[in-house]
Amino acid sequence: MLYFTVYTGCSCARLLVIITPDQSTRPHHDKDDEVEGHMSELAVFTGRAHQELAEKICAHLGIPLGNAEVFEFDNENIFVKINENVRGKDVFLVQTFSKPVNTSIMEVFIMIDALRRASAQRVTAVIPYYAYGRTDKKDQPRVPITARLIADCIGVAGANRVLTMDLHAGQIQGFFNIPVDELTAQTILVNYVRSLKLTDFTVVATDTGFAKKARNFAESLDAPLAIVEKRRTNNVGGLESLGLIGSVEGRNAVIVDDEIGTAGTLVQAAQVVRESGGRDIYAAAVHGVLSGTAIERIEHSPIKKLVITDTIPLDAAKHIPQIMQCSVAELFAGAIARIHEGRSVSELFHP
Repeated sequence: MLYFTVYTGCSCARLLVIITPDQSTRPHHDKDDEVEGHMSELAVFTGRAHQELAEKICAHLGIPLGNAEVFEFDNENIFVKINENVRGKDVFLVQTFSKPVNTSIMEVFIMIDALRRASAQRVTAVIPYYAYGRTDKKDQPRVPITARLIADCIGVAGANRVLTMDLHAGQIQGFFNIPVDELTAQTILVNYVRSLKLTDFTVVATDTGFAKKARNFAESLDAPLAIVEKRRTNNVGGLESLGLIGSVEGRNAVIVDDEIGTAGTLVQAAQVVRESGGRDIYAAAVHGVLSGTAIERIEHSPIKKLVITDTIPLDAAKHIPQIMQCSVAELFAGAIARIHEGRSVSELFHP
């Protein structure tokens, strides 16, 4: 029973309307149909940064990758067109911030805008690697906080939430005004190190800033921790390693870090470990940026094996025997399914 007030010019009349629903016109769904119908609203799209990872995620989810057209004009303007209906859908846009980084970031902004204008009910930006994460504070006069700027732009573009992995600093989550789910690849890397069946080994943090995460890594492997003390000398990757806090003498070592850029930090840490009496040296990192002369440095370093994840695509030229890549696709697929179904993402790590 509903009351409506109808206005006509200066007068108004109040109408009483009695509505009796016809039960036969209501669509019936059993529990299984509701789950299937709910999952049918899920859609995954990707830009050009890492289509292989997006396809692997979709394979784990059991759905096709969304059809979108993304290309660049001769004047470097990016064009995006969503080639299927996304009205009312729960859309996850997979785009890592890999080379060319600034193009990858711009694609995210434009694709989010396109999806919102196509009436997607919710858009989640899935960013396996969040570039500019190191510019998270003003550590010098007159420098930007670019990590915050990009977070603001993602929100302004229309994203409803963000799903990412192993940010350079946890406080970057606070730069966003939308919900952020941060996954970690620690379990994947720990399992790989376990598969090596090392004995008498020490986990080594590349610097004091990564000591807390390295400690968690070491505890997962029931291994002692050592920390490389270092000092950067300039803004372009120059650094000076000063020594080692802890002991690695006569022991194997597993050096851990969140990302590897030019590999300067990693290789100097390996040299410090070797000079301190370390035996076989292994390394593990989540994000393999591997820019500049990183590959050459790793090839000529004491590192026996480096394991990274596929948050960033590994070019053919970077496939060397020392580097092993593990996939995070299943982990991201699990998180996407849980977000879509309104379940806890932490179930992935604490079932």
